[in-house]
Amino acid sequence: MNLLDVRKLQVHFPVTRGWRRHRDFVRAVNDVSFSLNPGETVGLVGESGCGKTTLGRAVIRLVDPTSGQVLFRGQDITALKSSALRAHRRKFQIIFQDPFSSLDPRMTVENSVGKAMDIHRLVPTSAARRQRVADLLQQVGLDPDHARRYPHEFSGGQRQRIGIARALAVEPELIVCDEPVSALDVSVQAQIINLLRDLQRDRAIAYLFVAHDLAVVRHISRRVLVMYLGQIVESGSAQEICGSPQHPYTQALISAVPVVDPASKRKRIILPGDPPSPIHPPTGCHFHTRCPMAVADCRDKAPSLREINPGHWVSCHLAKSASESGNGRLKAALGKSNLEHPSK
Repeated sequence: MNLLDVRKLQVHFPVTRGWRRHRDFVRAVNDVSFSLNPGETVGLVGESGCGKTTLGRAVIRLVDPTSGQVLFRGQDITALKSSALRAHRRKFQIIFQDPFSSLDPRMTVENSVGKAMDIHRLVPTSAARRQRVADLLQQVGLDPDHARRYPHEFSGGQRQRIGIARALAVEPELIVCDEPVSALDVSVQAQIINLLRDLQRDRAIAYLFVAHDLAVVRHISRRVLVMYLGQIVESGSAQEICGSPQHPYTQALISAVPVVDPASKRKRIILPGDPPSPIHPPTGCHFHTRCPMAVADCRDKAPSLREINPGHWVSCHLAKSASESGNGRLKAALGKSNLEHPSK
């Protein structure tokens, strides 16, 4: 059984214009489906504003979905209310992006980490609580004697380690990592990523790893979901997505990853314009307004998410399997100048 099954999930936020009753909706997440196995890491990538964070929070009910299902070990948590949901919350936790604002400045480290233990009644005495907090701090690479300090006394990397210890306090099966290293220095990023991998190996925790840096996602993830304007446009193994991307948007994201070798011949793909509004997304393929090879079908007909190779799914009219000649057409088109939109 999968640990997590997300089925046709939608999250729409209402928009009210002034005092008028007329309302519209921001379609932050639109018909998203995926699964996550126990102990697996699935990366979720895309540019800012594509709905990654909203999807991650909806999966653990920090945001209520508009429709769809989130099945955790076969049980639909979107249908749970109050106390029933609270009992399930210890099974899934989140590590927030900003280690500076995610910790209460008025609480010591011991209270921040130990609060969830009190809520779920996981420790019988205050002495057991202190010992448990000390053990968690040691596991994430901090001195147990720091438990009585306050968040302002730590660096950004140390605060993120405290956030990880807080997430581990209730022994969850799933942790949503909401860009946990994007606010940190590069050297500290590597330390946090390695820490997360070590904890996963020792505890068999599953991660939904939200990020915009494909280099980081490739390093930690087994599978990758590429998101654009609230929808999954490509999914597959990290090796295949990063090594042989089939969707034009994924190609553009990978071309933006910095290359260490200055002699590298990789061509940078620059997408024209800005992402469309999620209030009124384009008809057909949502990416066609920026795609360097859009055709008439892209503007009129929404592509379905198709499996072009085993485990590799793409939402693109022109994407073909490796055995089909059309694959060359996609690569050839992406190799051309990307500054000129075909509709111009």
